[in-house]
Amino acid sequence: MLAAIHSAAVIGIEAYDVTVEVDAAQGLPQWTIVGLPAGAVKESRERVGAALVNSGFVVPPKRFTINLAPADRRKEGTAFDLPIALGILVATGQLRAESVAQIVAVGELGLDGTLRAMRGALPISRRVAQRTTREYVPTLVLPPPNVDEAALVRATVLAAPNSLRELVGALRRNALARAEPHSAPIAVSRDPLDFADVVGQGTAKRALEIAAAGGHNVIMVGPPGAGKTMLARRLPSILPALTEGEALDVTAIHSVAGVLAPGDPRVVARPFRAPHHTISDAGLIGGGNPPRPGEVSLAHHGILFLDELLEFRRHVVESLRQPMEDGRVVIARAALAIAFPARFTLVGAMNPCPCGNAGDGAHACSCAAAEIAKYRARLSGPMRDRVDMHVPVGALALGTLAAGGEGEGSASIRERVELARARQLLRYSESGEVAVNAHVNVRALQSTGGLATDARALLTSAAERLRLTARGYHRVLRVARTIADLDASRGVEAPHVAEALRYRTTGEEAPPSHFTPATAHSAA
Repeated sequence: MLAAIHSAAVIGIEAYDVTVEVDAAQGLPQWTIVGLPAGAVKESRERVGAALVNSGFVVPPKRFTINLAPADRRKEGTAFDLPIALGILVATGQLRAESVAQIVAVGELGLDGTLRAMRGALPISRRVAQRTTREYVPTLVLPPPNVDEAALVRATVLAAPNSLRELVGALRRNALARAEPHSAPIAVSRDPLDFADVVGQGTAKRALEIAAAGGHNVIMVGPPGAGKTMLARRLPSILPALTEGEALDVTAIHSVAGVLAPGDPRVVARPFRAPHHTISDAGLIGGGNPPRPGEVSLAHHGILFLDELLEFRRHVVESLRQPMEDGRVVIARAALAIAFPARFTLVGAMNPCPCGNAGDGAHACSCAAAEIAKYRARLSGPMRDRVDMHVPVGALALGTLAAGGEGEGSASIRERVELARARQLLRYSESGEVAVNAHVNVRALQSTGGLATDARALLTSAAERLRLTARGYHRVLRVARTIADLDASRGVEAPHVAEALRYRTTGEEAPPSHFTPATAHSAA
């Protein structure tokens, strides 16, 4: 007898349909699983067999052939345990085929028949919702621990029995109960870290406000103890909350990676990822077998903070170049290529030299010029060119630190950031784009930027004097557009361009002596 159970699997962060076919034939007792199963799928023979027996069902001595269709895609994970068990029950006449026609089954089975949590419930729930029509409304049967996650897709009908025995009993009675999420909607809790805690560093705070408003990449350069890490860790506190679509995307990535917090199925705050400088390129970009999302994908719609940037291996940092441009990572394998989203804001922190004291008036630098040049060369020119803003963070005088005083809080800065982003959303939606200034395409940026004549002249002149690349030219324009949005200006004026140019110099090459921000303002 042949049985067919609808199921699903995940590739990258997208799910696709899988049909689990089970044939029970006469012959020597044997289980054969085909359809490119990985090791964990092959081991389901032992789990499913024990679960069936311990749940009170009969496993007759037959030759079982289990096919996971489509057979040309490799199947990973333990979520096929449940559909295989149901297929065996249907194929051996212990369950009617009609009772499983309207369900999509996924889940790992314990040896006692209980359903255990699995990865990728949200992408699978999305896929089931896509298949739902007026005539066909499938029910997604999955383990109880995954209900809150799958319920984020409101269009999906869910059922979450505790065990295989409970599920089969409900199917036999045609009384499969609908599952509801266990937890109430999670309120967005703001990070307790606040910009009010930061004493001084007005220039760096302003730069991070611009970065938050436009999604710009930032590198902060300064001596040890200047507050670079402290500033970076407070950046999420001024970012707008995730939209519902963004939250689902981020949650799907974390679900596939298996890093969702227990009892907290939805990511409601923008991610902040801070990997150690010993991380590998696969850990940062993604990879493995099967491919898993790396830190750049886990930071999607959030912040990727690389502290001690120049201590990272050069090839690891250079692997960020393409994701920074494309907003995604493509991991190619012999049989397939998997794309993970990676639209993040890069924030780097680095010392100006090996000893860290270059440019610090309070401490003398002990590094030779050649050592400083070699140290800074760890970050290539093309990588520097992809960073919109280079911000010097000077050491704070002890007198200023002792005086203390509370600075502007994150809440008021966040209000300005949200208003600036709202202006960008409105401006670019008219041209069919949904993006911030850092990511919008150049055509939309130029057609809607409103660059004033004197601002254009200043930008062109400065680009020639600073020998900016075409990418560098547009990066300055993007930052200037964000500064104008923060000022609620319809167009980009010369002062906006002048301020943006201040953040373009990397510290290795200063602007020519006859060009300074002050002269730029006067020229405007």
